[in-house]
Amino acid sequence: MRRMNYAGNVADDRVRRYVPPVRIVRKSDAVENAESLLGVVRPQSYLHFNPPQCLIPPGCELILDFGVELHGLLTLTSGMMQNSRIRITFGESVSETLGTPTGDHAVHQGTFPLPRLGTFEFGQSAFRFVRLEVPAEESEVRLIGVCTTAIYRDWEYRGGFDSDDERLNRIWQTGAYTVHLNCQEYIYDGVKRDRLVWMGDLYPEVRTILAAFGETGLIMKSLDFIRDCTPSDKWMNTASSYSCWWIICHYDLYLYSGNIAYLREQKEALGDLLCRLLECVGADGLEALTEWRFLDWSTADNPAAKHAGLHGLLAWTLSCGAMMAAELGDNGLAERCRTAAGRLRTQAPDCGDNKIAAAMQMLGGVGDARALNESIMRRNPNSGISTFYGYFVLQARAQAGDLGGALEVIRNYWGGMLDFGGTTFWEDFDLDWTADSYGIDSLPVPGKKDIHGDFGKHCYQGLRHSLCHGWAGGPTAFLSEKVLGVQPVAPGFRQVRIEPQLCGLTRVDGSFPTPYGDIEVSIRRSGDKIDKKVKLPEGVQEV
Repeated sequence: MRRMNYAGNVADDRVRRYVPPVRIVRKSDAVENAESLLGVVRPQSYLHFNPPQCLIPPGCELILDFGVELHGLLTLTSGMMQNSRIRITFGESVSETLGTPTGDHAVHQGTFPLPRLGTFEFGQSAFRFVRLEVPAEESEVRLIGVCTTAIYRDWEYRGGFDSDDERLNRIWQTGAYTVHLNCQEYIYDGVKRDRLVWMGDLYPEVRTILAAFGETGLIMKSLDFIRDCTPSDKWMNTASSYSCWWIICHYDLYLYSGNIAYLREQKEALGDLLCRLLECVGADGLEALTEWRFLDWSTADNPAAKHAGLHGLLAWTLSCGAMMAAELGDNGLAERCRTAAGRLRTQAPDCGDNKIAAAMQMLGGVGDARALNESIMRRNPNSGISTFYGYFVLQARAQAGDLGGALEVIRNYWGGMLDFGGTTFWEDFDLDWTADSYGIDSLPVPGKKDIHGDFGKHCYQGLRHSLCHGWAGGPTAFLSEKVLGVQPVAPGFRQVRIEPQLCGLTRVDGSFPTPYGDIEVSIRRSGDKIDKKVKLPEGVQEV
C-alpha cells in the first residue's frame, strides 16, 4: 500500500483506548435504559437488531461516572432517532457538571447536533464525570453507547512501591497516575487547566517521571520548548525562579540519565542563564532576583517569605550549575557559581513561620536544617503547605532526619484528597476544606460545602481549580527515593546508594528505573533485624 506523504507530517505517539462509564450518578425519571451504557463499549452504530438503547427525552439529563479521572474525548454512539442536539458538560467533580466550567485551555461544555446512526466525539480535556442533557425544544436522543476515548502515552510503570501501608501504596500510584495524565504533547501543569508548560511546576513532575517511568524524551522536549520560547534577555515563564528550576531540572535529568550529549547541547543556554543569575547575588550576600518574584501562590502575598525562599532556591540553583559547568569543562564558571552559592549561605533571611520558605533554605544549604525543622516544620505539620511546594517540605524534613514526620504529612495531606474522592492529586488543597464538606464524587449535600466549588483562591478559585495537577505528584518520587531508598550517586546510575528507611513499616518492595534496567529492592523488618535484598542491572554498582 502506498504511504500518504503529507508535508510537515508529524506522528502523534500517544495511544487511544475506550473506557466505559461505571456508575450512574443521577438521571431524570423519564430516562430509559441508562444502565445499558455501563461497562460496555459500543463505538459503532447499528441499523438492525439494535442492542438496548438509552433514551433521553427532551428536558431530561443523565450524569455518568467513569470511575477515574481520564484525559481524552467523549464518544457518543447514536441509534435510530430524529436529528437532535445534546448538551455535554465535563467535570472533574460531580459539582462541576452542574455548573459552568472554565473555558480556559479546553472547551468543557457545549450543545452539539448528534448524527442519526453515527458517532460523535467531543473534547479534548480531562474529566471523570459527564452530564448529558437534551434541551426541552429538541427531539429525544437515543444512545447505543457512551465512552471516553482516553488519550495518553503508553508508558510502562517500571518503577513501583508496595509496602504494608496500603494508604502509602495508593498515594504512590495516584501521584504517578496524576503525572502520567499530564504527559501529553508536552508535560502539562494541569491536564484540564493549565494545559501549559510551566518550568517551576515541571520539577516535581520530572522527578516523578524518572522514578515511575524512567522516560526522558518528553522531559527533554519540554525543557527545550521553554528554552526556545524564551528570549535571551527574559526569564522563563517571566519568573526568575522558573529559570532557576530549568537549571535544577537539567541537573537532576543528567544525574538520573547520564546523557552527557544532551547536557552538552545546553551549554550555551546554561552558561548564559547562570551568568544572569550570578548578577542576582547582591554585594551583601542576599538574593536579588528580579521580577516576577514567585515561589508558589501560597506565598504570593508574603514578600518576606518569598525573599527567604528565593534566597535558598538561588543557592541550590548555583550549586547545581557549578556541578554541570564543571562537567562541561567550564571550570571558571563552575568556580564563580560555587563562590556565589557560598556567599548566599553566609546569610539566612528570616523565614517567619513559613514552611515553604524554610524548605527552600534547608534544601539550599542555608541555615540550620534541624533547627528549622523543629521550629517551623513540626508545628501544625499539615498546614501552611501546598501540593506544589509540599514536595519540598517533605524533602527538607527528610534531609533534617525527620522522615517519619514527612510520612505522616503524606498520609494526612495527600491522603485527604483520596478521602474526598480524588483519583488524581489537585492543584491545591487544605485540610481545613474537609470540615463539613462533601466529596468530588457526590451530588450536593444540603448544609455542606462543595470541596471543589466553594474553595480556592488566586488563580484557582471555585470550579477553575484543577483536580489533576502534575506538580502534586511529588510523594511518588519521595517514597521511591527516601523510603525505598534508591538514589543515584554517579550520573546515569553507574553508582547508586540504596538506604531504605522504614519508619514503622515492616515490609517495602519496589523497583526503580535506570538507563541500564530496573533496580529491584525488597526489605523486611522483624524487630531490630532488617533484611535487605537488592537486584541490580548490569552496569550499576551499589556504594
